[in-house]
Formats: sequence, C-alpha cells, structure tokens
Amino acid sequence: MRLLHTSDWHLGRSFHRVDMLGAQADFISHLVATVREQAVDAVLVAGDVYDRAVPPLAAVELFDDALHRLAELGVPTVMISGNHDSARRLGVGAGLIDRAGIHLRTEPSAAGTPVVLTDAHGDVACYGLPYLEPALVKDEFGAERAGHEAVLAAAMDRVRADLADRAPGTRSVVLAHAFVTGGEASDSERDITVGGVAAVPAGVFDGVDYVALGHLHGCQTITGRIRYSGSPLAYSFSETDHRKSMWLVDLAADGTVTAERLDCPVPRPLARLRGTLDDLLADPALTRHVGAWVEATLTDPVRPADPMARLTDRFPHTLSLLFAPDRAPDDPDVTYARRLAGRTDRQIAEDFVAHVRGAGPDERELTVLGEAFDAVRADDAVREAAR
Repeated sequence: MRLLHTSDWHLGRSFHRVDMLGAQADFISHLVATVREQAVDAVLVAGDVYDRAVPPLAAVELFDDALHRLAELGVPTVMISGNHDSARRLGVGAGLIDRAGIHLRTEPSAAGTPVVLTDAHGDVACYGLPYLEPALVKDEFGAERAGHEAVLAAAMDRVRADLADRAPGTRSVVLAHAFVTGGEASDSERDITVGGVAAVPAGVFDGVDYVALGHLHGCQTITGRIRYSGSPLAYSFSETDHRKSMWLVDLAADGTVTAERLDCPVPRPLARLRGTLDDLLADPALTRHVGAWVEATLTDPVRPADPMARLTDRFPHTLSLLFAPDRAPDDPDVTYARRLAGRTDRQIAEDFVAHVRGAGPDERELTVLGEAFDAVRADDAVREAAR
C-alpha cells in the first residue's frame, strides 16, 4: 500500500506578517497532483491542519477546497487534530465526511478504533491519535499521571489491544501528534511541555508497522518506521536549512516500510544574515540572497540610522531585523541575554527564586512551581477547547 504522509499545514498562518494563504493553496494543489501522479492509496495528515483554534474564514475555505479535491480523487484520507487545532471544530461533521472517504480523527476515545484500508495483500488498520493534552485526557485513559508519555502509552495500549483481535498479517499504521525523543525542534512549534517533560520515547509506538508523526516542522526520521513529515512551508527563520517535503511510504505485504522524500513548492527561499550593516550592504557574496526572505542580525556596536530602510534597498524582502552588538563579555546586557537564552519559563522562574533569596528552590518548591505552570497550561488548554 502506498501512503502519502504530511502534517502541520497551519492553514491561516502568516510568516512575519507575510500572508501565506497563496503558498498554502499552491501546496494543496501540489498535494493533490502528487496523489494522482504517484498512484497514492491513502493520504495521512498528522495534525495542525489549522494554525489556531478559531481560524480565519479564508483558511476554512481553503481546507474545504482541499477536502473536496481529495474526495474527488477517490483516495482515502486519514486526518488527526494537532495542538494548534480545535479538535471539536475540526471534527464537526466527521461522520458525514467519513462517507466521502475523508476520515477525521479528533476524539481521544476513538484511539483504538481504526480506519481499515484494504489492498491486494489484505487489511491495513490505520489508527488516528489526535493531540492528547495530558490534563484533559488523563481520566479518559486511566493514566496514573498527567504526562505526555503516560497518556500516549495508554492510547497505544488500546491500539495494540485492537490489533491483537484482528486477523494475522493485518498491517498497522498510527498517526500521532507529539514530540518524540530524538526529534529536532524549531522555533515555530508551540511548546507542549508538561511537568518539564515534552518528549516521549519512540518505544511507546512498539508493535505497529509505520508511525506518521506531526508537530515538529523539520522532516526527519526517528527510526525506519517512525517519521516526521515536517511542515510543507517554513514558518520561522529557524527553518532556513529545512528541506520541505512529504514522505511517500510503501508498506509491503509483510509490513516492511520503504520511504522516499518528495519536495514541496518553495514560495521564496530564506536567508539569515549576520554582520555590520555596512558589511551586509557591500558584501558581493550576499547578492544571491536578494530575492530571499531575509532575517538580518546587525552586530554594529552602536545602532545605525535607518537600518531597515537601508537593508530593504538591497534586500527588498527583509522581514526581520535583530541587533546583537559586539560588546565586551562582561557587559551587563550581554550576560543577562545569555542567562535567558534557551531557557524555559519554568527555569527562568527558578533562577528568579535563586536571585532574590540567594538559594534555588528546594524539592517541595520545585514541585509547587511545576504544578503552577502545569495548571496555567491546563487552564489555557480548557479555554482553547471551549472556544
């Protein structure tokens, strides 16, 4: 069976104020053409269809167009909700849409109920695990604690239990939206940390033939059978070096997986430039970036006059301007920035306690801080789900 694995469309998202709807529409056309040209048997969309719980009307219209075009091909599509989606909104009409071959899986309670696809070699049970917010689904799965590993492991127990009752030789595919250990993140994914731990081990998915992951925006292989497709478009300059693509997966009769990367259309290349303003304006080697979306980091010790206007004269598509002056290592601004770089909100709070008291939080206080941050995340998740 030939599967096309994609994820993280983020319909409705912009790129540094640039409307990406046209590029997203081009991707949908590319997806439909690929399904036709590559004789794909089923499409897998592993979450974050939309960029936010209440997407703009134009994004909803594009999604509607995508559903109609996929349904017209007569090729089944299995789609799950991600942490950016409103599962309830995305799942509206799922029962009716199912009849058209578009299978929306947004309910955690249905984790062990697969979409059964069939080819010349028999059945392929395709399980859709929507993004599982631990605080909201802990009771549903009877998990001992509200953590990503606990709830995902419980969901996978349901998958394996259902699979065990199926005919011998039934192949299996799981769609999931999660941060799996070994994956490389970028700046454009929303943090899903709970209790200080976001990643789940790849072993959670033992017992199935292929795992189509969503959430991380870089296309990557965790193991030969566990892969991220990544987002089809770049949504941050941290993705400058990404090769945006989809996985074309062939699932053999014995469950063996072979996969090929298929490139997605690139609306405009990205470039991250760093140096003094005069150097960026004069360096002939940078001419190749004139047509790119540019993030420029200026290292001038004193902020120059009209830097953005001068940059856009040479690089018309400059979207982001940052300042990182070359200063002495003991400069207060430098040391403060370094202390904060790469640290989570919880770590910054722990540092603050140490700063004002002279000693860091003890084990009890660490627990209180962790519970406080988890409670805020849970409240945000509940409000998002209710919107």
